[in-house]
Amino acid sequence: MIKSRSSLIFAWALLAPAILYILVIVAWPLFETFRLSFTDASLRKVTNYVGWKNYDKIFNETFLTVILRTFAWTFFSVALKMIIGTFGAVLLNAAVPGRHIFRILTMPPWIVPMAIGIFMWGWMYNGQFGMISGLLQRFGIVDGPVAFLAWGNTAFWATIVTDVWIGVPMVTIYFLAAIQSIPKDLYEAAWTDGASRWTRFRRITLPLMAPAIITMSMLSLIATFNSFDIIWILTQGGPSGSTTTMIIDTYQTAIGSKKYGEGAARAVVICIFLSLFCLAYFRVTRRLSATEKA
Repeated sequence: MIKSRSSLIFAWALLAPAILYILVIVAWPLFETFRLSFTDASLRKVTNYVGWKNYDKIFNETFLTVILRTFAWTFFSVALKMIIGTFGAVLLNAAVPGRHIFRILTMPPWIVPMAIGIFMWGWMYNGQFGMISGLLQRFGIVDGPVAFLAWGNTAFWATIVTDVWIGVPMVTIYFLAAIQSIPKDLYEAAWTDGASRWTRFRRITLPLMAPAIITMSMLSLIATFNSFDIIWILTQGGPSGSTTTMIIDTYQTAIGSKKYGEGAARAVVICIFLSLFCLAYFRVTRRLSATEKA
């Protein structure tokens, strides 16, 4: 009895730092954000309870547009990362001379500090001295300077390209590790049976990579959905709100306009969306596990 009690105390002592971390760093900020979302908190000393008023304000036509834009921005960015990362991993896994050098060359976008990489892209997007506009003019594709960040449609896609450039290396390396874990006997047997490269990729590589693809898609989705640095440094949500996502709108409301209550309500909505994504991820992985066991 004494031994079991001492073991229980020792177990709780080991769990105490993690529990304290969760309570102080995760649980308390979430609770405080949820509480503020029902108030008119601002720079004023007096804070009043306003009920669901902040949520009524955000669910208007403007914010619904921001939500749709956020989903579109996240979908295209994550989809491009997964596609480019998959084929990049396949190419890096190929038995070609110097493949170790190519693997090293995929890392700079991930190694370079994010802010520096984003500023670099901002210079390249510049219409007057940017490299992209200069090349387009030199090859006769456009007649004059193209300021990619000055127009809504081009700015939207420019931020996506930058986010993909930053995120692809991690996806590629992760998928490369997943491919290298696939038994080579499967490929040799398929090659002996006359299967083409595309058939081997479609019937062996993709199915066995499915768990890695789902996991990385989820991680990339959360990171992209919450992405702030890229859009803020390049466009600050402009021009005319064409690149304003939910996280940018929340920052502008809470920090820019000092409307902490409304900003907290927006943050709660973001948290709800991310929780739904996580639930969908767990359901999909559970089905995959059940299928593998069957």
